[in-house]
Amino acid sequence: MIQNLKNPKLYNNRELSWLQFNTRVLKQAQDDSLPLLERLKFLAIYGTNLDEFYMIRVAGLKKLFSAGIIVSGADRLTPLQQLREIRSYLHQEQQVIEHCMNGILKKLEEQGIFIKEYKELNQHDKNTLKRYFNENIYPVIVPIAIDATHPFPHLNNLSFGLIVKLSDEDDSTIERFGLIRVPRVLSRFIELGNGTYVPIETLIAEHIEDLFPGHTLIKYSSFRVTRNADMEIEEEEADDFMEILEEGLKLRRKGEMVRLEVGSSGDEEVINFFNRHTNVYKDDIYRFHTFLNLSSLWQIVGNKDFAHLSLPPFKPKMLPPFDTNESIFATLEKQDVLLYHPYESFEPVIKLIQSAAKDPDVVSIKMTLYRSGTNSPIVQALMSASESGKQVTVMVELKARFDEENNLIWAKALEKAGAHVIYGIKGFKVHAKAALITRRKNGKLKQYAHLGTGNYNPSTAKIYTDMSYLTSKDEITNDLTRFFHFLSGFSNKGKLNELYMAPSQIKPKLLSLIQNEARKGSEGHIIAKVNSLVDDDVIRALYKASQEGTKVELIVRGICCLKPGIEGVSENISVISILGKYLEHPRMFFFKNDATQVYISSADWMPRNLVRRIELLTGIKDQTAKEKVLQVLNLQLADNTLAHELHSDGTYAKVKQVEGQKPLNNHKFLEEYVNRISKANKKMTATDIQQMAARFFMES
Repeated sequence: MIQNLKNPKLYNNRELSWLQFNTRVLKQAQDDSLPLLERLKFLAIYGTNLDEFYMIRVAGLKKLFSAGIIVSGADRLTPLQQLREIRSYLHQEQQVIEHCMNGILKKLEEQGIFIKEYKELNQHDKNTLKRYFNENIYPVIVPIAIDATHPFPHLNNLSFGLIVKLSDEDDSTIERFGLIRVPRVLSRFIELGNGTYVPIETLIAEHIEDLFPGHTLIKYSSFRVTRNADMEIEEEEADDFMEILEEGLKLRRKGEMVRLEVGSSGDEEVINFFNRHTNVYKDDIYRFHTFLNLSSLWQIVGNKDFAHLSLPPFKPKMLPPFDTNESIFATLEKQDVLLYHPYESFEPVIKLIQSAAKDPDVVSIKMTLYRSGTNSPIVQALMSASESGKQVTVMVELKARFDEENNLIWAKALEKAGAHVIYGIKGFKVHAKAALITRRKNGKLKQYAHLGTGNYNPSTAKIYTDMSYLTSKDEITNDLTRFFHFLSGFSNKGKLNELYMAPSQIKPKLLSLIQNEARKGSEGHIIAKVNSLVDDDVIRALYKASQEGTKVELIVRGICCLKPGIEGVSENISVISILGKYLEHPRMFFFKNDATQVYISSADWMPRNLVRRIELLTGIKDQTAKEKVLQVLNLQLADNTLAHELHSDGTYAKVKQVEGQKPLNNHKFLEEYVNRISKANKKMTATDIQQMAARFFMES
């Protein structure tokens, strides 16, 4: 048995593990069994993920390197070693992206979708685009001369445009460089209406001489820049946190440039000219032989005319006990309810807040908001409740990365409506998902709660899998009252009795639960589903449990720094990652020998969640809800279609179907199951559904 569980060889590097995750996203784009636009969607997701990775993680490593930091993780790789590994990995993967993209585009052409450069079009389409250019592009485009009197401009994060080399028409020996910035208000692709999309840069290139009169185009290249977008906010520097945040958002657009992407036409002269002014490290320059900005493919994926080339949409179902006109408060007084989104509708959660806003007996509503989305019906209901005189307290997390601007807007609107808005907790992000409603009933106060693993965002609730727990149990609502008092007050020693709160309670509780299973040896059993597993202490506790013979089954969607299958350390640990139609987002845990056994949480097993954020862990004691969580966990462990297994060397392989075994896609399985329930007798009780679920799961 290996005693030194701090040995760096026992840990995967966090950043390289993340790259492996994004590679699994790319493999979805390479999957011939998926519809074409579904594959294109995964390319768009891959690109969006990689943008954020460079903006945050690579930018962070560069800062660590500049500061002379030598070691940054349990694997002991230095920032420089990590940067080298990342660049090597991504430059190699570039060829895979291009091959995948070209393959998809060829097959899309067979279905009537074409991405064509301007020069490939017929004369009729060229004439159409000329009018389009004059009416829609010319008035807003930004041509920029660069010479001794025209300095190189500032380029905002994710700026896209063209580098051009021009010659003077009157004297061809005079050559100049210029830039054309393409504003974000312009579509990345121009749609001709016949299934043909034209990359905007190829149209602009045809009209460069209109933008720079008296000059002839020699050559051009498209470019896209990525900047450090991780804001460092010193909260002590000012009293008005909103003011600091607004300033931080401005600074994000001006952060250090960390990546340069150029089109295939960009030769060394053009790239060198550009980089003399931007100073991007040579290995952070990526030359693409496809068009830049994979995330822009959403424009094509979202074309409703080609919906048949995507997976069939699934409409979330309203199941018992929420399929009647009974008051949601009356329902929760009779029973707890656990919902699994997106199979079960998010509407009951929205209805809970909307009903509270309208109910004259409701005294107060308290909520946390991390990412609520645009046009949020929940925020609208909170504003309405406040305007009608109810006490509304909302913790709006202004530091929710890339949602800061949206959250600022909501915070100001809520304040204007009269709500008490809390703008975060000094030194922590509030990532917990909780709502508490207080209502008068028979002369007394009664409370109702929602605790979730996902955000209060109706849009993402249709594409993310998440758990919602609704209850009126006093032990939970009393704890939530204390929780919200902690958020609005000064106490930094908040402790809950029934729930567990990070940073003070969740990590010790998890370690205690793992250690308890370890003490049971081979009779111990842990199943944990998280998005990321990074925390060293948790990993070592799992290693020790494995060494005692405890069975540990992990479902980790993204980063996993634990290495399974190492003799003497982790041979009793298995790790799978599930990627498919829906983004796997809930955190759910099973500990066989614990009195409660089943938990859900807003927190991943990462230091940032367990130590630097306000999070909640909820024990599920309701038997029906508990069985539901276990069914979902066991179903995912049995998935042999969407699951990838992590090997001890840090690589992943698709789980192979055993001969004679039926293919099991847990996303498709649950869609079919929920459809079957919704078509069954509308008078079914939760117990009826649970019994039907048990039969359905066993049959499958």
